[in-house]
This record gives sequence, C-alpha cells and structure tokens, in this order.
Amino acid sequence: MEETMNARQRVLGLLTRRPVDGPACFSGMGNVTTAGLERLECSFPSVHADAVKMADLAATSFELFGYESAVVPFDLCVEAEALGCAINTYQDVPQLLYPTIRAKAIPRTEDMADFQVAADFLERGRLPVVREALRRLRQGYGDRLAVGSYMLGPFTLAGQLVELDQLFLLSLSDRRLVEELLHKLTAAVIAVGLSYREAGADFLTVREMGAATDILSPRAFQSLIQPCLREVAASLPPPRVLHICGSTDKIVALMAECGFDAISVEPKNNVRASRELVPPETLIFGNLDAFKLLVHGTPAQVTQAVEEALEAGVDAVWPSCDIWPEAKVENLDAMVAATRQRGAELWWRNHGS
Repeated sequence: MEETMNARQRVLGLLTRRPVDGPACFSGMGNVTTAGLERLECSFPSVHADAVKMADLAATSFELFGYESAVVPFDLCVEAEALGCAINTYQDVPQLLYPTIRAKAIPRTEDMADFQVAADFLERGRLPVVREALRRLRQGYGDRLAVGSYMLGPFTLAGQLVELDQLFLLSLSDRRLVEELLHKLTAAVIAVGLSYREAGADFLTVREMGAATDILSPRAFQSLIQPCLREVAASLPPPRVLHICGSTDKIVALMAECGFDAISVEPKNNVRASRELVPPETLIFGNLDAFKLLVHGTPAQVTQAVEEALEAGVDAVWPSCDIWPEAKVENLDAMVAATRQRGAELWWRNHGS
C-alpha cells in the first residue's frame, strides 16, 4: 500500500486500531541522542529542568532520523523526586549520565506506613517542567508526530522510594504494608498520567520494569502487581502502553489482561510465542535491542532485526528500552528506513491489505 499517512496519523491510528498504511517506528520511552545534544549545543544535565531544551531535544530524534514520536522526560526519577526523593543530575560530571536517586523518600521500612503523597505533589520537582515540555511539543509538532510521555509503574516507583531489597523482603513478610504503599502510589501514577494527557501527551507508557520474571514470580505479579496495573489502565484515557523489561514470556498473557492498548517487550521475549498466548487484538511493540544493536550493531544488522521482529509479529518497531544516547545515527536511520520499506511488506503479511 502506498504511504498516505504522516508519523502522527500512523502511530495514533495504530494505537486506536484504525486502518494504517504500515508499521510505525516509534517508542513511548526516552529518545535522547548525543547527535541531538550536539545539534542543540547543550549539555545533558541542563535539559532536565528546562522545558524548552527538553522539548527541543525530544524533537531532534524526529528531525534527525524520522523517529515517529517525541517523548519526555528523559530519566526515571521525575515522580520519585516529586514524592520526596533527592536526586543527582551530575551537573559537574563530564560523561553523559542519567539522573539517579541520591536519597530515598522512605529511608527506613518502619517509616513506610506513615508515608503520604502530598496534596500538591503534582507541582513539586520537575513534574511542571515535563508538562510544559509536553505543551511545547504539542504546539510545535502536534500535527506531524505523536507526542508521548511515561510514568513508572507503582511497584517500580515503590522501588525508587524504598530500598528495593527491603521491598522484596516486605512483600513476603508484611504483604499488607507493601499493598498499602502500592495503593498510594497507584493513585499518584494515575494523577501524573492525567496531568500529562491534559498537557498534550497523545499517549502514555507505564514502565513497570521491576516486574519481570527475572525478579518476581508470575504468581507474585498476578497477585501484587497486576491489580495496580489494572487500576492504572482503567483510570487513564487511551492510548496506553504497558512496558516491562526482562523476561516476560511467563507473564505476557497477564500483561495483556491489564487493560492497556498495547504491551511493549524486549529481546528476551519470544514474540512468536507471545502471539499465541495473547488475544489477537493485543498490540505487541518491540523488540529491538536498544544497546547491543543500536549502539554496537551495523545498519545491516539493524535492518535484519527489524525484519525479524516484524516477521515474528510485532505491530510496531519499538526499541526495547530508552534509546542509548550513543546510538549511531546510521543505525537509527536504518531502523526507520527498514520499517518504512521492507518492513511494511512483512507487516502486511500479518495484517492484511
């Protein structure tokens, strides 16, 4: 089929299950590249608290290699910071480093029961900066590409506020205490997502990275995490994507039951097998290796990976995690080009004409 859609139409058409002219190449996760930083002549630490730079940097991936979405923020500490964590943005470090948690909001497990989400937390930290960046992206690019944002899932966010090993132990020894915290954080995640949509995000991705079966059993996922994700999906307007890192073969059917419009998987997931385990209407996005392939691979290897992912049954070509800043522009070019060219033919084998 001849291409008739722009990036925005293709991505949003796919997410809302309307007819599209082929697969999309996009993501709901971070898309910073050193090429984009060089184009803007700015440092990475300077963009995290500057809505103008944040929006401009997100748009460079579309401008430089045709990526079909622009996504902010660029780090995983935004909600945790607004909820009381101290972060390090590495202002004086020469190498490119993502912000990290410097001090937990709940330093002792005995403080967990007393933790409360502040009534004005949406105005704290960098949440207002992200919303302003979304408004700027929507105003500047909203007719051409899909504007996205993401939040951590409740369990992964809990692991930002509390030491993760303590959280795992408590989930076994004091399940009620963990469930109470997750209930509070589920409401916070929903509030952040609604504020992002109001600011201009076309779609949202919930990143529950700490829920893979590398870490938790399928039974723990179903009993502890799935109820929270169901509530998040039910409370946010579509389109919504659920991303879980690591091994997801054993929980992919449970992921599909959470109520999101699409699920995102990484290379550890067997997409062909997943297609047999989820309903046919479930959208699966993935699963190009964001590090080994896009940073260290060649354009030919990228093209082959795109074809293999589409043959396996993905509905969109979507890197497995944030694009690493050091990803080669020629590899990113190849990812988009293969999706639009050879990829389209392979995609139509699974989706019809």
